Order: sequence, then C-alpha cells, then structure tokens
Amino acid sequence: MEVSGRKWKKVYYWLLTYIDENKFSENHKLPSENTLCRTLGVSRETVRMAMDELEKENLIRRIRGSGTYFNREEAVSRDLDRDTSQIKIGLILQGQDGSAEEELIRGVRSMLKEDEQAGLKVYLTDNKFTNERRCLQTVMHQNFDGFIVDGVKASMANPNLDCYRELQRHGIPLIFYNNYYQNLRCPKVGVNNMVCAEQLIGRLVQAGHRHIAGIFVFDNYQSVEKFHGMYASLLRHGIECRDEYVKWCISDEAHDDRFARNIIRFLKSVPRCTAIVCCNYRIYRLVRIVLESQGKRVTEDYSLVCFDYSAGETEK
Repeated sequence: MEVSGRKWKKVYYWLLTYIDENKFSENHKLPSENTLCRTLGVSRETVRMAMDELEKENLIRRIRGSGTYFNREEAVSRDLDRDTSQIKIGLILQGQDGSAEEELIRGVRSMLKEDEQAGLKVYLTDNKFTNERRCLQTVMHQNFDGFIVDGVKASMANPNLDCYRELQRHGIPLIFYNNYYQNLRCPKVGVNNMVCAEQLIGRLVQAGHRHIAGIFVFDNYQSVEKFHGMYASLLRHGIECRDEYVKWCISDEAHDDRFARNIIRFLKSVPRCTAIVCCNYRIYRLVRIVLESQGKRVTEDYSLVCFDYSAGETEK
C-alpha cells in the first residue's frame, strides 16, 4: 500500500510542532504510534514514515520497549518554526494544567484568525525556572512581536527577571496571564480571586459550615490571592480562620500523586472539618480520591469545592 506524501508530511509537521512546544519542558517523549493514529486519523505506516524522516534528521530516537523520544539539544539548536507569519506571538505556559491551557491556546488562536498575518508559537516550561530561562534566552533573538506569559512560581523571587527586562529593552510587549511578576511593570489579565472566594466561602457558610479547611499552593499568585480571599471572607462572616485548617504546598507537590499522603495526614489533624476548599482542580481531584480511599463520601461526610474546574468537569 502506497502512503501519500501529503499524509506522512501531515504527521511529520504535527510532530515538529509538538517537539517545538515541548523542547523547553521535561517531556521528551513523543505520543505512541497508536495515539498518533487515533489523533491524526492516519495509518501506522504513515506514522512510521514520518518518524523515519525525523530519525534521519537526528530529531528523535526510538528505544525498544520504552517509546520514542526527541533530541532536546537538537530541537533547541534548530529553528523548527515553519510559520511565515509577519507577526509572531509567543505563548509561554507552565504546562502543568493541560486542560486549562488548551482552552487558553484555543482562545488566543481564535483571536489571531482575524489577522491572517499573525501566528502563534507555544512553549511549555513545566513551571521550572531553568526551563523558563532557557526558553527566554533562545527565543529572545527570533524576531517575536510580543509574548503572553503564565509566570513560573510567580509568588517567589524569580531569577529570570533580567531576561524579561531585556525583552522590554528591545521594545517587545509582554502581557501576563494569571501568574505575574510583581517586580515587572507589565499588563496582566486574571481572575478576581477575592470575589471568587467571597462567593465560594459564602455558599459554604450559608450551608451551615463553620469548620472550613483549605489547601493552597504558596508559589502561585492566584492561589495566594484565593487564600487571602478565603481568610477575609471567613472573618467577614464572623468565623475564625485557624492556621491548622490551612494546608500549604508547592506547585510541584500538587502535581504529584504522592501528595495524597500529606492530604490524609492533614485531614486527620482537623477532625472537626466539614468542608474543604481546594485552590485548583488538580488538588480537588486528589482530595476526592483520598476521601474515597478513606470511605468518606461527598457530600455526606464533607463538602468539597474548588475555585476552578479546568478539566471541564462538574461535580456535586
């Protein structure tokens, strides 16, 4: 069976884009052949032809029994961008919440469709300073017209502000989405987390809850603002927000399933707790798994809420 050049090149260019987006992250593994066949609607033979071409270019390596990985150093040193748009926008994302970021990418691209001269380049950093720095140093001299950034561990002192200031010195516009750096004078777009907290905590109080626990991420500005909103809302309702009812973690912990053990210990330490506030959907999901493993039910034993359902799901 002959495979058309157009089909295998479609897979080839799709993989080039995938490699380009992930070359500053820790994810060096390509999707499996079966996944590519399902995603792109092509045959396994077509996928293998595209893989063969990438292997000839030293961009990937196949490891029997493990999968196919791309050569990060080769990807970083080469310009994989085929976009010939006159206006080039960079979108630098943490990459830890794929569902939420897919919506953001879709939204940005929908706006850029109105301008045929504009193109979008996406880069993932895994919410790590070193990856962010390498990304910024690489793209700084690639004629970008502007960047949209979801800051890395934004509530902490960021060591990469010099890179952002260099971009500003070159007159390249920056706008931050959700997580921003206080020491940079840049426009930012985000959610009013104080209002969100007022509404969320208000509903729990109306339902009769007085012992409300919260789990927050301290290296994320959004999460810190959510905590401040929860604290202020509880005080406004005449409820003391006790320190032992708040569990803090860092972003990396929250994206590790082993964090479930810490959640178990935390809930045991607050036996009077009847409601749990999670700063994001990822933590919400972990808490729900923990409660189920402990034989606890939502909503009979606990009310469980979170500030966003970025995975597109709704729960009672």
